Amino acid sequence: MNTRCTRMLHQKCTQGLYPSSNIKRFAVPEEKIPWTVEYPEYKPVAYTAAVLQGKPWADPGINEPTFKPRWNAIDDKVNRRSFTGNYVVNANGHPLNPVGRTGIVGRGLLGRWGPNHAADPIVTRWKRDNAKAVEVDEHTGKPVLQFVAIQRRDSGEWAIPGGMVDPDETVSTTLMREFMEEALNFLEKDDGERKTLQDSIAEFFAKGDEIYRGYVDDPRNTDNAWMETVAINFHDEDSSVVGKLALKAGDDARNVRWMDVNRQINLYANHSEFIKKTVLQRNAYW
Repeated sequence: MNTRCTRMLHQKCTQGLYPSSNIKRFAVPEEKIPWTVEYPEYKPVAYTAAVLQGKPWADPGINEPTFKPRWNAIDDKVNRRSFTGNYVVNANGHPLNPVGRTGIVGRGLLGRWGPNHAADPIVTRWKRDNAKAVEVDEHTGKPVLQFVAIQRRDSGEWAIPGGMVDPDETVSTTLMREFMEEALNFLEKDDGERKTLQDSIAEFFAKGDEIYRGYVDDPRNTDNAWMETVAINFHDEDSSVVGKLALKAGDDARNVRWMDVNRQINLYANHSEFIKKTVLQRNAYW
């Protein structure tokens, strides 16, 4: 992996304190991130959050006798394959982050050793004025795009709504489920409201454009556990489906809104890169 790619993928998971902890990462200079570069002084901090203990959806300790994972494969219903290709498992049985060192070993806040798979729905519409006409940038003449952004409850950062792919769950199911839970407060609705909502957007979420599939520069990443995602754009061209729904934050979100897209946005992990790719796809203002 070249230096520029490493820098882009490892900006938020090699610096400062690990999220929701007072654990300080061991310093990793940019040139020492790749495993192929010798770093004899490297002494990463070991950290697996106590909150993961006993959780049915989380892996046990790597050395527990009953834990016999199948790396780089579908392990029962758990997908342990990486979008980056086959990752290395070291002599101690620990999978190694395919991008390189992060300053922390263990799982941190992540449930799985190795890749942790997520899905991110990028729901967009054109920004419109009071007369319902699409707004365009006066300098470029390109239409202004908006996307549904949630404010994460854990860090306060704005992000694309998304979440983990459950075992044996398809990515398309995760995308729609996470959007409903975080941006439409689905979990607080009664059964009738849930069915009405699902029926109204099921067709919309049945077809989208894949924007990204791969490793995520997530601040929760460690040397032995990391985030990967599939980001798909669902565009409401005339604001007739999601564009007319009332957004309400739920589940892991503390706030939700339609956010104007421009190059000044600063989002969680490398979500800004996903939005930039969406802008290019839609030929929108950036």
